[in-house]
Amino acid sequence: MKDLDAIDRRILAILLADARIPLTELARAVGLSKTPVAQRLKRLEESGIITGYRAILSPLKLGLTHVTYVEVSMSDTRQKALEAFNDAVRQIPEVEECYMIAGGFDYQIKLRSRDMAHFRQIMAEKISALPYITSTSTYVAMEAVVEQNWTAI
Repeated sequence: MKDLDAIDRRILAILLADARIPLTELARAVGLSKTPVAQRLKRLEESGIITGYRAILSPLKLGLTHVTYVEVSMSDTRQKALEAFNDAVRQIPEVEECYMIAGGFDYQIKLRSRDMAHFRQIMAEKISALPYITSTSTYVAMEAVVEQNWTAI
């Protein structure tokens, strides 16, 4: 982050808002010509700061209105077991996020589903089948207060 100047930060902020902005408009917005902006974009991509461009879908418009967080405790936390769990949880399309946690449990999973019945099906058929799980605790989100892409540039 320390190698990013004000123009790089402005480029990133604009791309977060609209990754499909034409290069000419992006250049105009940051006060440079197309060539230096293209060079900056290439540098940001090659450095790994920009890792890609993608469409952001609305889970609500797709009918995935039910958000649930699942705490997972493991029976084995050796590397082989963690890798097996990680590989398996990545195969579940309803898993929106999964983090290894330092604390009273081992993983936290964020799931999106259509409703409680769909969630119960995911738990019974997919989450409970994950390797090395000893227990889970479930928390249903009632309302999204903040949902955003990372924007603190």
